[in-house]
This record gives sequence, structure tokens and C-alpha cells, in this order.
Amino acid sequence: MDVETLRSWYEMAWPLASSVLLGIVILVVGWMASKWAQKLTHRAAQRSKLDEALGRFFASIARYTVLAATVIAALGAVGVETTSLLTVFATAGLAIGLALQGSLANFAAGVMILFFRPFDLGDKITAGGHTGVVDDIGLFASTFITPDNETIVIPNGAIIGGSIVNFTRQGTLRGGVGVGVAYGTEVPNAMEVLLRAAKRTDLVLVDPEPHIALEGFGASSVDFTVYAWTKAGDYLAMLHNLRTTIYEELNAAGIEIPFDQVVMHNAPADEAQAAK
Repeated sequence: MDVETLRSWYEMAWPLASSVLLGIVILVVGWMASKWAQKLTHRAAQRSKLDEALGRFFASIARYTVLAATVIAALGAVGVETTSLLTVFATAGLAIGLALQGSLANFAAGVMILFFRPFDLGDKITAGGHTGVVDDIGLFASTFITPDNETIVIPNGAIIGGSIVNFTRQGTLRGGVGVGVAYGTEVPNAMEVLLRAAKRTDLVLVDPEPHIALEGFGASSVDFTVYAWTKAGDYLAMLHNLRTTIYEELNAAGIEIPFDQVVMHNAPADEAQAAK
């Protein structure tokens, strides 16, 4: 192979090789820059005391914006016409958008959650058929941690599409424990004992004060409900403590907690014979 042939091949191959190499360099630098942009945006959001979930959202947007610009720049470096490429991307984006309507709906729901703030990170909520503490609010889905330490990922559309119960927003919760006492028990005495139990229960708030309500008359008991307030994070523990204290106080006061009974009577022999 003569020198002229090698030179011609070199002249043809070098521009393409250098363009491909430049494109690879742009992709690598752009990938690193996208991570930097994400971190810098997140730090800026923290310095400006922006909500943590919004900070993560804007950080993700910054990263994907840099990545998109990097891909276009890399393709332009290897000689791809970016104007035509943008047209292709727009057409492909429309087709993908039609095919992924559910994902776009989840994205729109995520934006609504981040801006309308029905709940925040760390709130205990019921949404999408699940109850848990909000661990992350993503662009397409949110992550809950259940009381059993299970991780549940729920599409944002399912969250926005139904009712949302926020147990944490107000800071306190009211719980109720039902209890029945035997007929014949003096109502004022029973209420006094139940109120004393509520007031000495650990984790029950002094303000608002607990109160007792006579709810009805059962088959074998007079039914009360003991209502008490507690901090949102102490709700389950408070109910446990309240049940325990109520049981102790009723026993100490000699008040009977009845249980369902079935009373059977033997018919006289002649009546039994007649029934046959």
C-alpha cells in the first residue's frame, strides 16, 4: 500500500475519529456536569430554605436538562444536524407522550403535590390505599414507609386521584377507647374513674383535656368512650397506655367489665316430652 493511499485514508478517517472522540468527551463531561448541577441546585435550595421535596424536584430537573443539552451537543459534534434532530425529538416526544399518558399524568400529579403541598416529607398519611410515613416525593411516584417498616412506592396519580388523610399536619390527634361497664354501675362514678384513668395516662395531653362520653346501652353493658389527645407521633403508644390504665383503674375501683354470656335453661321433663 503506497503512501498516497494511506494519506487519503488518514484524511478521511481522522475528521470522523476526532468528531467521535469529541462526542465521547462531551458525553462524559456532560454526565459529570449533570451530577454537579443536581448537587449545586439541591444545595442552593437548602441555603434558600426551600422545602426539601421541592429542592429534590428542582435538582432532578436541572440534571435532566443538562443531560438533554449534552446529548444534543455530542450529536452535533459528530456531524448530526441538530436542527433536524430537534424536529425528530419533538415528533418522537409527541409519540412517546401519547404512548405514556399514564406516566405523564403521574408527572403532572407529582408537580401538583410539590406545589400544593397536601403533605410533606416525614408526614404520616393515608393515600392511594396505603398508610405510612412519606419518605420521598418523586417526579412520577412517592415512597412511603409503613409502621411495619415496609417500603411502598405509589404512583403520584393514584395519590392525587383519591382522598388524602394527613395525620401529622395539625400536630395532635384525638383517640378514643371504648369500654363497657356492668349494668347497675353508677354512671357518675364510672365516668369519674375513666376520667382519672385518662388524666394519669402517659402521653395523654393536658390541653385539650380528655373527656368521657356515654355512647349507648349494649346487651350486657353501659358503653362509654374515653377520648384523649396526644402528639401525632405518639398516637398508637398513647392508645395502648390508655387501655392499660383504664383496665387498672376499673379493677381498682371494683367496677365490673362484663362479657357476653349465653344463658341456657333446661325445660321441665313434661315440657320436653310435649315438645317431642
